[in-house]
Amino acid sequence: MLEYENQILLDIFPDDCLLILARGLGMDRIFTSLLKLYCDPGNLVLVLNTSEQEQEYLMEELEKCGTAVMPRMVNNEVGTNERQAVYLEGGVLFITSRILVVDLLTDRIPAHLVSGIIVNKAHKIIDSCQEAFILRLYRQKNKTGFIKAFSDYPHSFSAGFCQLERVMKNLFVRKLLLWPRFHVNISATMEKHKPEVVELELKMTPAMQAIQLGILDIISACIKEIRKNNPTLDIEDLTVENAIGKKSLDQVIRRQLDPIWHQLSSTTKQLVADLKLLMMLLHYLCQYDCVTFYNFLNTLRGSQKAVVNNSGWLFLESANSVFVHARERIYGSQIKPTKAKSGEKSEEKEAAPAKKDLVLEENPKWRMLSEILEEVKQENKKADEPGRVLICASDDRTCSQIREYLQDGSYTLLKRLYDKTLGSKDSSKTNTDGDGENERGTKGKSGHGTKRTNKGKEKRSKRLKKLEEDEQTLTQMTKRQEDTDESNEEMEESEDKKQNLGTGKPETVSPSEEMVISSLEAYYGIETAPVTVIHPLHGCKDPFSLTKTLREVQPKYVVLYDAEIQFVRQLEVYKCCNPGVSLRVYFLMYSGSTEEQRYLTTLRVEKEAFEHLIKEKSTMVVPEEREGKSEDAPQLSRDPTPASNQSISTRKGGAQAPTIEEQQKVIVDMREFRSELPSLIHKRGIDIEPITLEVGDYIITPEICVERKSISDLIGSLNNGRLYNQVMAMTRFYKKPVLLIEFDPTKSFGLQSQASLSREISFQNLTSKLTLLTLHFPKLRILWCPSPHATAELFEELKKNRSQPDGAVAASVTLDEGAYDSSVHSRYNHGPYDMLLKLPGVSSKNCWKILRSVKNLAELSKLSQEELKEMLGNENNAAQLWEFFHKDQSASTKQPAKPTSRFSKSSKRFGKS
Repeated sequence: MLEYENQILLDIFPDDCLLILARGLGMDRIFTSLLKLYCDPGNLVLVLNTSEQEQEYLMEELEKCGTAVMPRMVNNEVGTNERQAVYLEGGVLFITSRILVVDLLTDRIPAHLVSGIIVNKAHKIIDSCQEAFILRLYRQKNKTGFIKAFSDYPHSFSAGFCQLERVMKNLFVRKLLLWPRFHVNISATMEKHKPEVVELELKMTPAMQAIQLGILDIISACIKEIRKNNPTLDIEDLTVENAIGKKSLDQVIRRQLDPIWHQLSSTTKQLVADLKLLMMLLHYLCQYDCVTFYNFLNTLRGSQKAVVNNSGWLFLESANSVFVHARERIYGSQIKPTKAKSGEKSEEKEAAPAKKDLVLEENPKWRMLSEILEEVKQENKKADEPGRVLICASDDRTCSQIREYLQDGSYTLLKRLYDKTLGSKDSSKTNTDGDGENERGTKGKSGHGTKRTNKGKEKRSKRLKKLEEDEQTLTQMTKRQEDTDESNEEMEESEDKKQNLGTGKPETVSPSEEMVISSLEAYYGIETAPVTVIHPLHGCKDPFSLTKTLREVQPKYVVLYDAEIQFVRQLEVYKCCNPGVSLRVYFLMYSGSTEEQRYLTTLRVEKEAFEHLIKEKSTMVVPEEREGKSEDAPQLSRDPTPASNQSISTRKGGAQAPTIEEQQKVIVDMREFRSELPSLIHKRGIDIEPITLEVGDYIITPEICVERKSISDLIGSLNNGRLYNQVMAMTRFYKKPVLLIEFDPTKSFGLQSQASLSREISFQNLTSKLTLLTLHFPKLRILWCPSPHATAELFEELKKNRSQPDGAVAASVTLDEGAYDSSVHSRYNHGPYDMLLKLPGVSSKNCWKILRSVKNLAELSKLSQEELKEMLGNENNAAQLWEFFHKDQSASTKQPAKPTSRFSKSSKRFGKS
């Protein structure tokens, strides 16, 4: 371990604390070292908030360290009885929050034997989350165990009012450890072993600069329009700089407008969507080639839907400049921009020059990348041991283009992309001078490529045909490394197959240079004279994929095609851990571009976040009972507003003895522990009994059953008919069925937007479906709650002066007939009973008279109209029911119906036999 890592570990070990570390400085290494200390059967340490990929990586690292007792994973694959045995065995357990909270509530886990809890991603611990509920239960039952939390997202703690103090309160910790990149110990460690850094500032082409300027002007216009239409927005965040530096400026605006989103005009909503699109265009300008960028622009202007839904930026002068200069990058400057619409039509006529006159502007980073690889190749010739090269780009698509460029050259790649997308539109022009194109392709080829023979050209043409048939290049690239654990012979066979597909390595590769990389994301390997591997920085399924590749490849040269602050620091840590290995890092960045501004803004935001945390730490008052180890800790109180707390009347003479209230209890379905509502119910002083329920989600009293639905779940359940069956089951077994519709507190408290409301009843309308549901089930009650906090308070009010539910009875309620013994419903078969309620003239009020008077539907169909009138007590209802059984339908249908024989053959008795 490095010096600062040892110091961090020494600070963490003795006390409960929260560690906030800058990104990329080896949080996984510190986490692994801490777990290694507790991997002993004498300890029982629980690890929360880790994904499966993180768990597998940590276990691999512990196995490499020679840990005797490995951690275990406790998930849904581990049974209830097996979990009890696992807890008693001790050690480190990676456990899911849903399982742990249930085991703590049911005392299945010996809480007094738990040595401590380690929390990952501490910035996500809010008051109502599952992990905060677990820590509160743990502190109530165990006062001696430790709690240690980790996070590498400092900006999450600086957002909002007293966010850091709230998180520390939920974690039950008093000690805060801050380790930014500018910490003295970290800076001293990094200065000892600095990698060689080569910064290459590139200049954007004039067309790219004009496009960037035009997009920035459009973004500025959209922001001004949003400010104008919504004066209540926080203006400090709505700047062009934040649009460049933050990829989620649209989310920042959306977060502020969500409570009133249903009241906004369509113009504001479209402006937010267009702002997201424009930021995407800025990213694409620096990332992708001229053909891909222009093709994407064409889809925006060519689609009628895009034009109709556009907020107006397509008709600005800056937008016209963006389209014209994007076209010039492909066809050249012979096309003159015009402002009038008629000029646009003439431009379309002139937009198809001969293919031999295509310009196809090369990405400036490609040329610089070729020069770097050529320099590396020359150095490897002089060196005793050739160094490997690792190229890191932003995403999969960029990596795919880099690979094709290094194999086929810039003009060939751009020409192929042009033929796939824009070439069909320009088919009116003849495609001549094929040999000249090949010559230009050779000139545009990267300098480090080898000379090809005629056979090589034939193979190359076959590869191009294969690539043209497959439009999705990324899907083809993912096939490069499917069996990473196979032997070297199988790897050679797979490489031969890939060479036939046109994606293999050049012929100059010797078998001794082949590598096996376990990272599933490193499928862009190009093994040339310098062994070169291309890896994406974002979008990897495995969050530690880049770390594994860096460790296994051990590159001597790293090319940062796209700069990422986290990976830059990973390179610094890698160099410090391997001081004897030479490392040279090439930075490729456009000077004066939004790419450079985005990188600098990221650095500035992190620095300001740590400065804010340091200042808040110096002024923050932390009470002694914050850790919750004392019996009278206020944060462990479960009665913020107890319902049974009745003050003693002072107007009555004498003292009044306090009454002992029965402990409140709510039965909760196991699946509901994914939400935050059980935590809030428990915090209000109500005990929770987790049981697997087939009917309902919450049993509040023996008579009240609640089915909880979010808005998205409600829409889906109404569409597929699942809610109908759920309400039918609740109505059958409980006297007071309740449908709870719960809203997101951060969004508008509205079921539908005003634009979608209609006066007509339609099956497509959500309110119409709810109306039909209440008509079919008159006993159903619907509750509307703006947030889970309001729901918990409502449950407390509903339980006042009512008896407590029985868990055994609630668990026995199943959808099978006869499984639930009820004094009313057990005497009747459910099928004929449900059918009876659907007959005309029968309602929930008069159906009980029919059930007590007749035995089955066949007997009911034989009654006269007078007998039905006497039974139902209403002449109109009796007439409707009699006509349903006896009216002749032969005149209105092709096949005559048999009204009575149908019921006499298949009907069941109402009463149980």
